[in-house]
Amino acid sequence: MGLSIAFLLARTVLLHIDPRDVTRQRRSFAHPASVIRFAVMPRIARQEKPLPANRLTIRVDLATGARIGPGKVALLEAIERHGSISAAGRELRMSYRRAWDLVEALNKALGTAVVSTATGGAGGGGATLTATGAAVVAEYRAIEREALAAALPRIEAMLRPPRG
Repeated sequence: MGLSIAFLLARTVLLHIDPRDVTRQRRSFAHPASVIRFAVMPRIARQEKPLPANRLTIRVDLATGARIGPGKVALLEAIERHGSISAAGRELRMSYRRAWDLVEALNKALGTAVVSTATGGAGGGGATLTATGAAVVAEYRAIEREALAAALPRIEAMLRPPRG
């Protein structure tokens, strides 16, 4: 009987702890013995990122309706770094399915493969950029650099107070 009361109390207990210090993680209890699963997890401190410099974000809208932007290019760069679609997805905090769908969208839009894959298994699989994939990354980054160089004086002008 005592375990059942503890079980009910554990399901309804409210913790009076500063929410900035901890995060309450609550799980459903299938069995009274699982009361020990209720835990207060310390919150991981967020690292303050420095403010980014003024930048310009480019998205290329193709006549076919396909789009190539910073997310797909970052995915291609991560695939090149890691040699794996799943590892690239993890780095960018996206599922393997989402990463694969983005690669397939690029393949379809360009009419050729941007990533070459090898089947996984005991020896492991892998993925590398094809010449087309490497060209997409290089050309996109070149467009981005040139556009920023052209737009930077205007961006800075937007940030200056008007004279007069």
